[in-house]
Amino acid sequence: MAQVLDGKATADRLLEEVRQGVEGRKARGLRAPCLAVVLVGEDPASQVYVRGKVRACAQTGVLSQEHLPSADIAQADLEALIDRLNADEGVDGILVQLPLPRHLDPKAALHRISPAKDVDGFHPLNQGLLFEGLPGLRPCTPSAVMRMLEIYGIELKGARAVVLGRSEIVGKPMALMLLEKHATVTIAHSRTRDLPAVCREADLLVAAIGKPGMVEGSWLKPGATVVDVGINRVEDPALAARIFAGEPKKLEQLQAKGSVLCGDVRYGEATAVAGAVTPVPGGVGPLTIAGLLLNTLQACEARRG
Repeated sequence: MAQVLDGKATADRLLEEVRQGVEGRKARGLRAPCLAVVLVGEDPASQVYVRGKVRACAQTGVLSQEHLPSADIAQADLEALIDRLNADEGVDGILVQLPLPRHLDPKAALHRISPAKDVDGFHPLNQGLLFEGLPGLRPCTPSAVMRMLEIYGIELKGARAVVLGRSEIVGKPMALMLLEKHATVTIAHSRTRDLPAVCREADLLVAAIGKPGMVEGSWLKPGATVVDVGINRVEDPALAARIFAGEPKKLEQLQAKGSVLCGDVRYGEATAVAGAVTPVPGGVGPLTIAGLLLNTLQACEARRG
């Protein structure tokens, strides 16, 4: 049976680091870091995510601001709000919650954020610093995953790592961070030829492709470490029957609630093959907020000393 990599416990440890960092600043007579969150419109899922981030701020002593423009805000007005936050010396980090309404250009909004306050790590300047291997604000999810692998003592030097997914948010930065730790990295995706065979080469598989239960147990190398970044909601009973064949509790949840969460990896199958695996939920999900607040503290320290 595979070791479970507990994302919640890891996130709690990282949030404690943030709390201690904030207390250390206060002991030196410096103010707490401040995170400004911009949530456009009333998307229910986004509201849940933002509430989680605000709660984590309160837990660690990080100050938070919420800016809630209406869903019909014009692009120019959204960018003007970001400009005001860029100029506000009391704000250390700016997060624009995605997705944005269809009429808005998310890249233009994200690129408007000052690189020094870009706590999501999405600005081209910060992406370039990562590419060069230089210090900077890095995307929250992959940077927190790297900390989890370190905490659990997963050896990366010389390991064969496969990153399944090529997004700017997870896949590409994850590959670069693994390269920094001397792993041999392959980026794979839905169009990779003989994808199962590529995955079976991996000592470490990071699945971030956004397709529920795509990675079967037969795709995994025995003893591999599997990090499942995907968070998908399944409502189709036929699909659930295939994905959760070894997880009757998931099928019971689907019947009771009409939907159930799963990752990109078939967890029940993976636990029988892998050496270590992250669950969904309770794996990578909690790490993202911890990574965000670590970045906010880092941004504050860099800006204020």
